[in-house]
Amino acid sequence: MDILTRLYADAKQWPHRITSLAVGTMVGSLGLISCDRPPGNTPTQGGTDRPDVVATSTIIADLTERIGGDAIDLTGILDPGADPHVYEPVPQDTIAFEEADLILYNGYNLEPGLIRIMNAAGINAETLAVGEVVPPLTLEYEGQTEPDPHVWGDVENAIAMTEAIRDALVAIAPDDAADITQNAEQLTAELTRLDGWIADQVATIPADQRQLVTTHDAFEYYAQAYGLEVAGTLIGISTEEQPSAQTVQQLVESVRSLGVPTIFAETTINPRLINTVAEEAGVTLAPQELFSDSIGTPGGVGDSYINMMVANTEAVVSGLGGEVVPFTANPAAAQ
Repeated sequence: MDILTRLYADAKQWPHRITSLAVGTMVGSLGLISCDRPPGNTPTQGGTDRPDVVATSTIIADLTERIGGDAIDLTGILDPGADPHVYEPVPQDTIAFEEADLILYNGYNLEPGLIRIMNAAGINAETLAVGEVVPPLTLEYEGQTEPDPHVWGDVENAIAMTEAIRDALVAIAPDDAADITQNAEQLTAELTRLDGWIADQVATIPADQRQLVTTHDAFEYYAQAYGLEVAGTLIGISTEEQPSAQTVQQLVESVRSLGVPTIFAETTINPRLINTVAEEAGVTLAPQELFSDSIGTPGGVGDSYINMMVANTEAVVSGLGGEVVPFTANPAAAQ
């Protein structure tokens, strides 16, 4: 079966995307909105004197949970594995926003449906676009330049996001400032170790194989930070896009010419088309899908921001011919 025939057969399984017209606007230094359920938890808003905080993406929810601890009641909007690019809000999301004291969201239009609600009348919470504390990389899409929202791919950016979340939480829970600050310091120490560990692992990949081919363009920050090149993707920065037959064929030809041994699917996107690319190009599709826009399910691989970055690095380094030394967040505790 030729590539075009297979493409159209697979395309029947490709989820239909409805493009949102909402575009997130940059807000003030304490003006962002986000609504995420901490992995495995139900909403905890109401019933306590603690401030109600809503986070949109699972990544921001995880960082916020680590930093805020018992000082806040945290509600996360997206479940692990959910795609923020195409998420369609439900009435409970509006209620969570309306009851929040602080909304933390990624920004750079990662979660357009939720940003639209955040900007609606009746939402009085403080808001913070956590990802927008980082100057963005920009990508071309349909003739326009857009900021790349996947800022957490560089762990140094996650440290900056941690600092922004810390400051926002201290502002609404000043009595717990010491605990919040201590939590943030511990997280930052772990992230600093993670940043160095990723660089060391990627350095073991043969220089001519440090090239990533993935489903969508979510790894530019990761690649630039750690010495890789994003050599090809099926779609751009938003999963609302659908790849054309020509795009798939071009990617097959590109993978063949690159000589990379492995390409990568992602946990939030149907893997059928990238699997077709791997088969047609005669390369391996990595058994571990990469976590791009969401952490993993509780208790599983990649169930926190740190664990997802570890899992991604292990998959990339192993798939591209490098060698992985296990990551230890706190070496002293492991002794």
